[in-house]
Amino acid sequence: MPLTSEAPTQTEVTIMNTTKRLLAATEDIWAGYHAHPFVLGIADGSLDQEKFQYYMIQDYLYLIEYAKVFAVGVAKAHDMETMRLFAGYIHQILDGEMDIHKAYMQRLGISPAEVEHTPVSLDTLSYTSYMLRVAYDEGPAEIAAAILSCALSYESIAKQIVSEHPAAADHPFYGEWVKGYADEGYHEANQVLIALTERLTADYSESRIQHLIEIFTACSRYEGTFWDMAWEMRP
Repeated sequence: MPLTSEAPTQTEVTIMNTTKRLLAATEDIWAGYHAHPFVLGIADGSLDQEKFQYYMIQDYLYLIEYAKVFAVGVAKAHDMETMRLFAGYIHQILDGEMDIHKAYMQRLGISPAEVEHTPVSLDTLSYTSYMLRVAYDEGPAEIAAAILSCALSYESIAKQIVSEHPAAADHPFYGEWVKGYADEGYHEANQVLIALTERLTADYSESRIQHLIEIFTACSRYEGTFWDMAWEMRP
């Protein structure tokens, strides 16, 4: 779902103002990620690889639509800096993060043709349809809020896994996934998204901030259902 270590980087920024409020509003939802059996299975290496395979395919299909959200962000941007940032992430998704998925799928013996012909699960379709609706109907800040939940939650999950299960990063199968999202480069890429969100919302009224919280909360809930979908292998 989120981005690779090759994404644009910048000086560390502090999580504050808008982003802090988004995270505070979804604290309970995010706590559920860390206790989810799918996540715990990655952490201790006990996750059934069939479930992980299902997840990777659906996540690959998700990323195709996720990239389109950034593409709409380019069209909706009001300045060159925002345009360049959104455009840069499109490249990183299509030619970076999706390569990680392809490598896993090769290890699992899944051909590109199989992935392309796999039906999109209802949960994946609902989540990506919501983000695209936000992208088409709203502005750059709202697009950033929709993107941010996925990007930041994966970093949070991976770092807690490493903190509680130090050997997880060296697991022969799941270690690559853990290291990818706990990586410093991935963290730096997320800092860029945070900085963008703060810049775009610097003059937002309270009512507009509340609307961003609604978007971020909806996407956070969708993240939770995505883990449920993967664990249950829901069609």
